[in-house]
Amino acid sequence: MTNTQVTLVQIDNYGPWTVTPEPRREVDLQTLQSRLYADLSQLIGNREGYVFFTRFDNMIAVTNGLDREAHALVQESVANRYPVTVSLGVATDPSPAAALGDATDRLQAAGSAQDEDRTQILGGGFLDEGDRTDGDVQIAHFDVIDATGKYTDRLNAFDSFIHIEQGYAELMRHMRRAHDSLSFFVGGDNVIAVCPELDRAAYRDAIDHVAGEVGVDLQVGVGRARTAQDAGMGAKHALETCRHDGTDVEFASRR
Repeated sequence: MTNTQVTLVQIDNYGPWTVTPEPRREVDLQTLQSRLYADLSQLIGNREGYVFFTRFDNMIAVTNGLDREAHALVQESVANRYPVTVSLGVATDPSPAAALGDATDRLQAAGSAQDEDRTQILGGGFLDEGDRTDGDVQIAHFDVIDATGKYTDRLNAFDSFIHIEQGYAELMRHMRRAHDSLSFFVGGDNVIAVCPELDRAAYRDAIDHVAGEVGVDLQVGVGRARTAQDAGMGAKHALETCRHDGTDVEFASRR
């Protein structure tokens, strides 16, 4: 059984801040968001976690191995570097979607995202070290088969982007609805999904669904490990096997 620890990162009072005392330049807001994501990616990545940007004012992280103290240090680092602070909701569950739901509830119970009095909340449940196993996190790394030949080298950049985004959107919806998984676009033609314990048939079903709905052909490598980064590296290696052997679903060998 998987047991994924998910952290919801939410910028405190961000909407009102962007227009106080007057609307701020969009270029400055985009720069702040991208730098904050990069810093969080490094802060959590240094502790074997993954962060996904989603809407930027809300980010989702897989944080198996990060305890309450590590989360508090992340908050402190952000507060020292930025004119904004972040609140963190944390939960664990065999279902990544259920864990995110619980983490979201923690923050919503503490107040609105636009409540100036709700600052640097840190709430939730953390996975005890004694309860951790080598199979807690399952990561699937999807990519589009021959994206360069089908899209990048044939279409203009924006039309290529539309095709990739259609595939991502359909995969994201299907994996959430059918399998309680959380899927994130991570650049190029790559999507990383945080999944419960799924078998080969579930991944093949997802690939067939996306091909049937939007005509985008995918392949996927799957890894499972104690932390998100180790599971992700396993998924990357399994994906390389797909590319080399021409297969559509491969699982990394468990260590």
